[in-house]
Amino acid sequence: MKSFLTALAITSTLALTQGCASQVKSGEISDTNPTSISNANPHTGHNMEDSKKPKEKDNPHNGHNMGDSHNEHSGHSQLEPANATAKLTLPSKITPNAPVPIAIEIKDKNGKAIANFDKFQEELMHLIVVSDDLQSFQHIHPAYKGNGRFEVQVDFPYPSNYTLFSDYKVAGKAEQVSVLKAPVPGQSSAKPKIDLATTKTFDNTQVNLKLSQSTIKAGQEVHLIFNLQDAATKKPPTDLKPYLGERGHLVILKQSSPLTQADYIHAHAMKNTPDYEVHFITRFPKQGKYKMWGQFNRNGKIITADFWVTVI
Repeated sequence: MKSFLTALAITSTLALTQGCASQVKSGEISDTNPTSISNANPHTGHNMEDSKKPKEKDNPHNGHNMGDSHNEHSGHSQLEPANATAKLTLPSKITPNAPVPIAIEIKDKNGKAIANFDKFQEELMHLIVVSDDLQSFQHIHPAYKGNGRFEVQVDFPYPSNYTLFSDYKVAGKAEQVSVLKAPVPGQSSAKPKIDLATTKTFDNTQVNLKLSQSTIKAGQEVHLIFNLQDAATKKPPTDLKPYLGERGHLVILKQSSPLTQADYIHAHAMKNTPDYEVHFITRFPKQGKYKMWGQFNRNGKIITADFWVTVI
């Protein structure tokens, strides 16, 4: 796979209106290999399951299993790809651990701004921001300002190269993921350890990760179960709410440098599972270490539970 463009080209001056009224010199970075969900390669993408429905296996056109109950996703394989391009604009100087205003502009293949987008999972754009060492993770939703432009503030907590997976759906077209890069200069911290523990506590929630098989093999379907307990009482929580219209969301990234579209998986929770468990089904395309971030809603507070797994 081609490497993505990572160099900053200082090309323009613009005002970023959200949280920053003054003009800043900014760099522009365009994605060089956007991927539409309708024509994505079989090693990437979104696995969407409904426990009532049989799974679609080995679809030669994409890597996405879609249960019929996920109406916002159904039919993606029949939708025309948008072939859109995303451009990231960010200040020329980024201070770690401080709010940074960024803009993402979506254009068609001729360079014309795209104005209309469809919501999916209750938002027009889902933006996953991760550091190359996979220690920093954010799932945020840029505000649409019109004429193809999205804006949001991002906190880059420490010096590193950051990858932004911008997930959006041009109106009437297939869902698309564009990959953008944001280098934050400075001395990086020591290389973190990989924690393979399967039981962890996040705020007030204890999460136990269960797998359908003891060994995860590349290319094979695996059932991931996040068993949730209240950390204080050790009892199942009674306050779980939908998150972005579903029981939970799961982002998976393969430990790789640089991070690319092929390393990214975004899975959606199965329905009709026990109230205290959130289930996902997916495939890990290649051997290696993967980090997973499961996200759940406890009475309005989003719990992000991260786990490492090894795939052989």
